[in-house]
Amino acid sequence: MRSGFAVFVVSLVASMLAACGFQPLYGDGGRTVGSTLQGVYVEPISERVGYELRNDLLDLFNAPGSAENAAYRLKLVLTETEQGVVLQPNTAITRYNYSLVAHYELFPKGGTDAVKVGEVTALTAYNVASAPFLYATVTAQRDARNRAANQVAERIRTELAVYLRGMQQRAASAQP
Repeated sequence: MRSGFAVFVVSLVASMLAACGFQPLYGDGGRTVGSTLQGVYVEPISERVGYELRNDLLDLFNAPGSAENAAYRLKLVLTETEQGVVLQPNTAITRYNYSLVAHYELFPKGGTDAVKVGEVTALTAYNVASAPFLYATVTAQRDARNRAANQVAERIRTELAVYLRGMQQRAASAQP
């Protein structure tokens, strides 16, 4: 009885998804979106976290990092903040929140007007080690920054993939 009901629910959900026009972002195996993302040139970003973010984006886009054959140019501006969140009775801060905000603009090749603009935020945290273990604090801080850069890169990739997929679908539906 239960298995019959489960089959009914699954088939009902599947038919509803098919009827609404739902299509996975990488429904074609990611060929069209993936190849479009490869054509995005990520401009160099200053500071260490910018370097990490750019490398993460190049890896996620599977892009060569060259502007020569790029169809798009991605410009990023980063804002970093650190805030002490845990205080000891002696006023020593033992935990920090690290926030990375990336404002991005996507430009077509040779264009000066952005076709997609967005802002992505990532929040990570790290602990401050006591006096003899200061290197642990430096390592934890660097790791928090790297994690934030990776989170921002993942979100930017998703937002750009959705946008570019929509552009491809609009172009395909406009053709006779």
